Amino acid sequence: MSLASTIEGYDLIGDVHGCGATLAALLEKLGYHQRGGVYRHPRRKVIFLGDLIDRGPRIRLAVNIARRMVEEGEAQIVMGNHEYNALAYCHRLGDHGWLRPHTPRHNRIIMNTLEQYRDHPGEWDDVLGWFMQIPLFLDLDELRVVHACWDQPLIDALRRERPDGRLDQAMLEASVDPDTLAFRALDRLTRGSHLPLPEGTEIHSGDGFTRKTFRTHFWARDPQCYGDVIFQPDNLPGDLELRPLSDAERQRLSYYGPEQPPLFIGHYWCEGIPALPTPNIACLDYSAVKFGRLVAYRWSGEQRLDANHFVWVSVPREEQSRPLPWEIDFD
Repeated sequence: MSLASTIEGYDLIGDVHGCGATLAALLEKLGYHQRGGVYRHPRRKVIFLGDLIDRGPRIRLAVNIARRMVEEGEAQIVMGNHEYNALAYCHRLGDHGWLRPHTPRHNRIIMNTLEQYRDHPGEWDDVLGWFMQIPLFLDLDELRVVHACWDQPLIDALRRERPDGRLDQAMLEASVDPDTLAFRALDRLTRGSHLPLPEGTEIHSGDGFTRKTFRTHFWARDPQCYGDVIFQPDNLPGDLELRPLSDAERQRLSYYGPEQPPLFIGHYWCEGIPALPTPNIACLDYSAVKFGRLVAYRWSGEQRLDANHFVWVSVPREEQSRPLPWEIDFD
């Protein structure tokens, strides 16, 4: 796709997680204005990096802003792990129960979403149908977009089965079986790679969960130790960053080299002022729902990314309830 023949550029927006009013503020800061119930820009389009739902105070608003833009051709979107989790949580597999078990942990993650749609069950069913239409990745030749991790062999295998990169019913049902391509693709593309912590070691994360794995990135060419690949706000206990990686652990990692097109990801709960981990990769998840920043990157065709192109809005303790011209009851 030639950018020059279509639009001026893309504004890529990280994980919204229900901060709907902040999303509206960011779009306005980027020069998008509401017309006919849709945010539009005369020369640019948006790409959402997934995770519109869960945790935040205005989930329905966030979903409707993004969905209306996508359906009107003003935006594209890739699936986040929270959209996938919602599909699996709400889908029964015959008499075998839910695809995503309704455990206390899973209940807690989706609780705010279900509460905010509780009085709008038809709308929620419709939203779940829309989630099924969201691709797992975008490859636009000059740039690439995925929620968590670009793994080329997995993407190539997925394309052979699902050329449009979207789920169907069979793939959704297969995605809970670790022996399937569906599981491997959804796990890696929407959740990224993880390495298990040593036996008996746990991380008590800032989001209130206890974890026995840590998130890893995928741009270290020859990583030697845990510290070379960790990519999360929580520190590893003790001196684990110095622990050497085994050959088996290295083989579990993906790799995205500096010669590849610019890649945009979310997912990783970064903190502080937005920065680039490499000249061709930008992470846009800056913990919006933890009162961090809702971040965009203004891309206009450059192959070497520039940190000066980040744009963000800080998220207040309580999203400001300012009247939006089209925030109406969506029934």
